[in-house]
Amino acid sequence: MIRYALKCYQNHTFESWFQNAAAFDGLRAAGHVSCPDCGSTKVEKSLMAPKVRPARSAGPAPVPAKPDAPTSLAAPNAEIEAEIAKLRAKVEAESEYVGGSFAREARAMYLGDAPERSIYGEAKLTDAKELLEDGVPVMPLPFTPTRKAN
Repeated sequence: MIRYALKCYQNHTFESWFQNAAAFDGLRAAGHVSCPDCGSTKVEKSLMAPKVRPARSAGPAPVPAKPDAPTSLAAPNAEIEAEIAKLRAKVEAESEYVGGSFAREARAMYLGDAPERSIYGEAKLTDAKELLEDGVPVMPLPFTPTRKAN
């Protein structure tokens, strides 16, 4: 994906994302790129400074403060974290931790080779994909099981 700074013939400026440079050229030639202000399809790329991440050893780039941004984003994050903590407590209280044998246990229950019960654990990405492709009802959890937390 590539982001372009664009401007129309009336000098309205805007940005848009495209799959690649050729996609922009094709969409513009077909008249599918238009100015959001005036609707003109006479649109050209304008100068734009690319965002380049610093080297890993240089440390994180400073994030500029936005004056019109809300003063605190802690409340929504705290609410989400509280909900995840409640979900974690419920899963750990009502389910059996099977660790790295999750994929094997889930498949055995699905095939009827093991008694059905609520389980949770870890699975390799390839194993989880295979379970889903085979119709085994599994889903990722938004937390690391307590037994694996540092």
